[in-house]
Amino acid sequence: MKFPNPHDVKAKTIPGTEGWERMYPYQYQFVTDDPVRNQYEKDTFWFNDGLHYPEPLYPFDTIWDEAWYLALSQYNNRIFMLPPVRGVDHRIINGYVYISPVPVKDPNEVGSRVPHFMERGGHYFKNWDALEAKWKVKLEATIRELEALKIPTLPEMEALSVVTDAVGESQGYHLLKNYDDLINLGLKCWQYHFEFLNLGYAAYVFFLDFVQKLFPSMPTQRVTQMISGIDVIMYRPDEELKRLANLAIELGLDPVLTSSPEWPVVEVALHKAARGGEWLAALGKAREPWFNVSTGTGWFHHDRSWNDQMNIPLSGIATYIGKLKQGVSIERPTAKVRAERDRITAEYRGLIEKEEDRKQFDELLSCSKTVFPYIENHLFYVEHWFHSVFWNKMREVAAIMKEHGMIEDIEDIWLLRRDEIKQALWDLVTAWATGVTPRGTKVWPKEIRWRKGVMQKFQEWSAPPAIGTAPAVIQDPFTIVLWGITNKSLADWSNVQEVKDPSSISELKGFAASPGIVEGRARVCKTVAEVSQVLEGEILVAPTTSPSWAPAFAKIRACVTDVGGVMSHAAIVCREYGMPAVVGTGYATKTIKSGMMLRVDGSSGVISIVR
Repeated sequence: MKFPNPHDVKAKTIPGTEGWERMYPYQYQFVTDDPVRNQYEKDTFWFNDGLHYPEPLYPFDTIWDEAWYLALSQYNNRIFMLPPVRGVDHRIINGYVYISPVPVKDPNEVGSRVPHFMERGGHYFKNWDALEAKWKVKLEATIRELEALKIPTLPEMEALSVVTDAVGESQGYHLLKNYDDLINLGLKCWQYHFEFLNLGYAAYVFFLDFVQKLFPSMPTQRVTQMISGIDVIMYRPDEELKRLANLAIELGLDPVLTSSPEWPVVEVALHKAARGGEWLAALGKAREPWFNVSTGTGWFHHDRSWNDQMNIPLSGIATYIGKLKQGVSIERPTAKVRAERDRITAEYRGLIEKEEDRKQFDELLSCSKTVFPYIENHLFYVEHWFHSVFWNKMREVAAIMKEHGMIEDIEDIWLLRRDEIKQALWDLVTAWATGVTPRGTKVWPKEIRWRKGVMQKFQEWSAPPAIGTAPAVIQDPFTIVLWGITNKSLADWSNVQEVKDPSSISELKGFAASPGIVEGRARVCKTVAEVSQVLEGEILVAPTTSPSWAPAFAKIRACVTDVGGVMSHAAIVCREYGMPAVVGTGYATKTIKSGMMLRVDGSSGVISIVR
């Protein structure tokens, strides 16, 4: 398996983007002027984190990458002391994030970390439910603190009360302070994000490793089926859409809800309709907090929430109304999934010969079922609810910068790094205090116009899925189950990479994430905005999926993604819907076109392009 040298890839600067490196933190750069770091980067295997970033990162949006760079690594390497892995190293080329898990290479050190992990991780596993309940309280308190945070405007003259109450502080000071508070709340939220997450994955990996040692030929998806059929709150936003669809029919409002794809039009009609107020009241209860779900993964500033883009949930409600009117069930086949789960579990458990092995099987399975809901539930609290509020608070900061001529449009703020924004705010506040024009009015608009052009070129660039030196054996369990990176997947990617004419490819391979075989027409959707194009019975082909894609799963027959492993969102949801899925193909959206006839084998991980 041969992948490009990362320094060669970086050296091929896209014409017109020279100097792009200043848009990102300096530690994210592949370097040539430090021989030791250069050699380390060359000898290391890096893969494109398309699971989180299927498109290039805007400079401000690196905040969440930096946040998990710190949080995941610290919990692995400094807090819980996971025996086989340290943290995850990060780099950026042309706006695309490349990551590399850092293993513990010395077997003696692995051994010395085990008792620490047993003590520290063991404390969480033994007290999981109680600690998770405390986590929820901490996270909701952080969200409420964020919601309450004020972004002050700068008055022509401070209020008289500043004098009469001897406040001793200006609105300019509070703008600077509250911007720092906003950023720090985001970083704190991500500290909580990883408090449980990798332990949750670790519990699953321990169970997976144990079962596959007992049954070496057992496919990974069989193990994942043993912990399926578990309710998680990430399904709640979609369940609210189903409930509202049922209520619309019950109240005789289904013609109104399906009369237009534009929410403002439908909302006006509902206000005029008999019993429309009753339905709107139910909607109001659902919106907080469940419509804080993002229209994307929540990682990007443009991933607006349902509350911000009501056409998205309206489309989902209309889809469900249509199915209900046709007499089609819109419920997930949970009972069927659970029955199959219990059958598979009993079958394999019955084959275990030793009593001590059966006991360990039961304990590891029980632990996996206990921790699994967190793996999905944390997404709603962090990437969706918190992020949705956070992005809009940043837009309040941007509005002040626009008012003072620092940027030309509110959405321009994402083209600045968070430290550059702080620098610009200092310029703005001191100029306001002094009564002069901020220097940034001449600096930032020009720089932003250039960066917009750079971002456009980055969007057009095709990022290689992997670079650097592939390891002889990929052992990091998180890389395997979450990103779907294995030696086999790398070999498959390498084979596709060497094909000069993509139209000649007739077969792609990925992770067998959910069993079953179906044929159907492809529908390639790069973003959730394109999900409305999905027709009944099609096969969804996407870079990755997120909870806001849920209505599409009520229409499709199977799902194929570029990135992800057996614990990725698409894999989990397809298992819950009982439909085939192949994830981690690397090149599906680059190779497959909408309308192509596909045969998806979710049991073997093979996608055949019938055309």
